[in-house]
Amino acid sequence: MLGIEFPIFAFSHCRDVVAAVSKAGGFGVLGVARLTPDQLETELNWIEKEIGDRPYGVDAQIPAKVYGDTAVELTREELEARIPKQHREYMNGLMAKYGVPELPAELSGDVGMHYADSRDAFSRAKELQLLEVALRHRIKLIATALGPPPGHLVDDAHKRGVRVAGLVGAKKHALRQMDAGVDLIIAQSYEAGGHTGEIGGMVLIPEVVDAVAPVPVLAAGGIATGRQFAAALALGAQGVWTGSVWLTTEEAETHPVVKEKLLRATSSDTVRTRSETGKPVRQLRSAWNDEWDGPNSPGPLPSPLQWLLYVEAYERIERAANTSKGARELMTYPVGQVVGALTQIKPVRQVVFDMVDEYLTVAQAFADEMAGTEETSR
Repeated sequence: MLGIEFPIFAFSHCRDVVAAVSKAGGFGVLGVARLTPDQLETELNWIEKEIGDRPYGVDAQIPAKVYGDTAVELTREELEARIPKQHREYMNGLMAKYGVPELPAELSGDVGMHYADSRDAFSRAKELQLLEVALRHRIKLIATALGPPPGHLVDDAHKRGVRVAGLVGAKKHALRQMDAGVDLIIAQSYEAGGHTGEIGGMVLIPEVVDAVAPVPVLAAGGIATGRQFAAALALGAQGVWTGSVWLTTEEAETHPVVKEKLLRATSSDTVRTRSETGKPVRQLRSAWNDEWDGPNSPGPLPSPLQWLLYVEAYERIERAANTSKGARELMTYPVGQVVGALTQIKPVRQVVFDMVDEYLTVAQAFADEMAGTEETSR
């Protein structure tokens, strides 16, 4: 369907990871939600120059519901005006408690601020604008999360020969994606990093496979090795959608403090929390989510209000992390429970080939066992 050698899909916000996976025979997918249209244009031009004619795709989040279920999407300014004073004071209190300094005056506002650029990450209008940019490039796939894609987007993609995939966390979500006309379903289980549902992969993947057949399903959540790759295919998936495993690669732009935390973490060191976006997100446990989910917190706000608070704080946290112990304690990042298996920094190419080699070993072992069973039965 997509002209790839290995059915390994790699979601990443880092263009270097996306390019490296596609060059290794997999399928790199760039997360676009945190970019501006101009930034996306630059990133896609770079990727296409880097990978030649190899296929790649993009991933956007198009929320099924806007804030408050209003018919008209609110502007960022209108959303920020709805953040209660109590929550702003709590966030500023956390910054003071952990000794996180204010941004330098020359960096205030929108100038030069990476996280400030991502404040509109939950705007349907902005995400669709980004996908208009992407469709002017030679992408092969658009993946959408947080709800079915609009019909006009699916039509526009299909007219350009671009496939559309939908991320789901339950069978009912998969059926809605099917009604929207998607070409692939990504079944993302409870173990996964980022926005994720409540059903584990052993249950979710075969349930979704059966519900949408013959549409192909990619398995997501808890996949970083060839054994897990093989297990996903055994459950009926036709490929795997991976994210966490790329965060500790050589090419990843993961902040050094976060990368160090990931390498030390166990599978028990993640938490599913609303403290980042207002929706349930699995991320590395840190002082940030402990404080927001703790007894003294006013509680996370609904999406996207909590996200607006988060990006305001996280720019300060990230800039101070190299010199501030408190900032390091607050630092977190979306990651799945498979983080416990991420104990080494490796090049992307090695991760891909290690996964394929281990998968082949497992597949051969099953074949040998089956052959032995048949011989015994004779």
